[in-house]
Amino acid sequence: MGTEITFHYDILSPFAHVALARLDELPAGCVIVPRPVLLGALLSHWGQRGPAEIAPKRLHTYRIAAFLGERHGLAMRFPPRHPFNPLAGLRILAGANGGAGADLAMVRRAFDFVFRQGRAPDNALDLEAFAAAVGAPAELAGDDAAKAALRRSTEEAISLGVFGVPSFVVDTASGPELFWGVDAFDMLKAFLADREMFSREPFAHLGGIEVGVERK
Repeated sequence: MGTEITFHYDILSPFAHVALARLDELPAGCVIVPRPVLLGALLSHWGQRGPAEIAPKRLHTYRIAAFLGERHGLAMRFPPRHPFNPLAGLRILAGANGGAGADLAMVRRAFDFVFRQGRAPDNALDLEAFAAAVGAPAELAGDDAAKAALRRSTEEAISLGVFGVPSFVVDTASGPELFWGVDAFDMLKAFLADREMFSREPFAHLGGIEVGVERK
C-alpha cells in the first residue's frame, strides 16, 4: 500500500499553489488526499493573524510566493483582491463529487483559476466561472451538506493540530506528523525516506524544550 498524505489547503494560499507544483517530487506510491479548510477558522482557533493582515508582511509574502512559484515553473498572477473571501469557493470544493470532496485534479484547476488566471471567486460572475473551471456545480456554494462538509474538514484539521496552509499530514504508528508550508516540503521528503529521523538528534530533544517567555 502507498503512503497516504492529507493535503490541507485554502484557495487563498499562494504557497499551496506552489506546493501542488511539487507533488511529483514525492516518492512513488504516495497518495495525496486533498482536504479544503477555512484558513480564517484555523487562525481564529489558534489565536493567530494571517500574513496579509500584517501590513509590512503582506507585500513580502506575495513577493516570496511569486519567487518560489517562478522557481518551480509557475507563471503566477495574483487576483486583484487578496485576501478575498474564499468561503463560497471552498464550499464548492468540499461538496464536489457527491460530498466526497474535490479530487486532486479539481483542486489543481481551482488554484490555477486563482493564481494562474488571477481571478478571485468572491462574486457571482467569477464564482460561476470558478465552478465551471473546477467541474462542480456552482449551487454547492449554498448547499447545506457542502457547508457541513467544509466545517467538518476544518474541525478535523484543527484536531490534528493543523494551524496553517498548506499543511501535509502523514499518519504514523506514533500519531500524525505535520509539515506546514511549502518551505517544509523538503523535510516532508526527508521524513518519507527515513521515518525515524525525528527520533534522532538534532530533532529528538525538541519536544522537551520549555517555554521561557509567554506573551499574554
